[in-house]
Amino acid sequence: MAETHQDWASELDLLFGALPPPIRDAARNAMAGRDELLEIVMDLGRQPEARFTDTEVILGADPVAGADLEYVAQRVGAFGDDNRAGIARTLHRISAIRNRQGEIVGVTCRVGRAVTGTINLIKDLVVSGRSILLLGRPGVGKTTMLRECARVLADEKAKRVVIVDTSNEIGGDGDIPHPGIGRSRRMQVRTPTLQHAVMIEAVENHMPEVIVIDEIGTELEAQAARTIAERGVQLIATAHGRSLDNLLVNPTLNDLLGGIQTVTLGDEEARRRGSQKSVQERKAPPTFDVLVEIQERQQLVVHTPLDEVVDLALRGLFKPPQLRVRRPDGSVLTQIEPARANGKDRGGRRSAQRPAATPRRRGSAYEPMAIFPYGVSRSHVEQGVRELGLPVRILHHPEDADLVLTLKNYYRRKDSPIQQAEAQGTPVEVLRSNSAEQVRSALERIYQVESA
Repeated sequence: MAETHQDWASELDLLFGALPPPIRDAARNAMAGRDELLEIVMDLGRQPEARFTDTEVILGADPVAGADLEYVAQRVGAFGDDNRAGIARTLHRISAIRNRQGEIVGVTCRVGRAVTGTINLIKDLVVSGRSILLLGRPGVGKTTMLRECARVLADEKAKRVVIVDTSNEIGGDGDIPHPGIGRSRRMQVRTPTLQHAVMIEAVENHMPEVIVIDEIGTELEAQAARTIAERGVQLIATAHGRSLDNLLVNPTLNDLLGGIQTVTLGDEEARRRGSQKSVQERKAPPTFDVLVEIQERQQLVVHTPLDEVVDLALRGLFKPPQLRVRRPDGSVLTQIEPARANGKDRGGRRSAQRPAATPRRRGSAYEPMAIFPYGVSRSHVEQGVRELGLPVRILHHPEDADLVLTLKNYYRRKDSPIQQAEAQGTPVEVLRSNSAEQVRSALERIYQVESA
């Protein structure tokens, strides 16, 4: 089971000590009987509030004054270029909001805690030496899991771990890092724009076996991550984005997945693949071996191997990820994520591991059908459909087809679209020749239409 660090109560006292007394007392009272405290929010002219995992509580009727914000600013560390500060030897993060004159008009006091056991869901992946990318919405526990990954690898596996800590959120504020990172070494970053340079410095100067990074968000940082991976160093990181789909459409960060390029195929190759002439392909191996989407604190999904997952996604297919859930007793339930509606993922990709829907029953001249012509003239199919008045959709790809129409030689060669159709249980209709008459006859057989 996950357990909070033993000095947690004293660290929380340090955070409360930075709050003005009335707000401090109200926050302590608000914690009674409530779930985990996430942050204290103070905005000039508004009532302060405490945010918990399940609710928000107003901390008094009096609005926040400038003196209240100054009180906080004087009791925390110096604010950096990212407008973040901390409290020495704790994991709390204080973020400032400034007006146009640079004056602080609001603060968010984020509660930081070291929680052991949070990586039980992925510990097997972490200790295997594979590079792992963590994704998830803000506040779901990415940084907490990242910190625990560093501690386990440094303490339990005796690895040389270096943390690149841009906002001191992993190792805490001050020059002495928080004990929650174990024996890991921590490199601070003077300003966020230099994170990529410190990443390279870490691998060149300190001979790490593992590098841990929070929030890869720029092209330079993505390139630095690739450089680290190419040197054989295990990389564990988080990135801006909540899911694989987010990264696929992010032109800055899809390099983490190997990069995406548009390739123009020749006529024969496009016909062999059963695709359009312009297709998207991966440019290089992904920087990471595994992608983990943290859905909830006790639930995540694992995409692996990432190169295969990305290649299928670019073809419009979907490799079902592994769903992992921590039960109340601490045990981990692992299973392949159930199929979504119509066998497709949230991006509309059809599952590569599940058969397509059973083709619609033949025999109704009015029942719609999706047909993929492979090696067969599309114009011949359109002509036959038009002449017979059939409700047919003609597809460019085999994934969503109810039937594949092809020629003898293509079927004998077992080209990939044919293999894919048969693997999905999609019927394949084989013609003797590529003629309008042959196509029309096939459509008449399929729909049981009597010849005029």
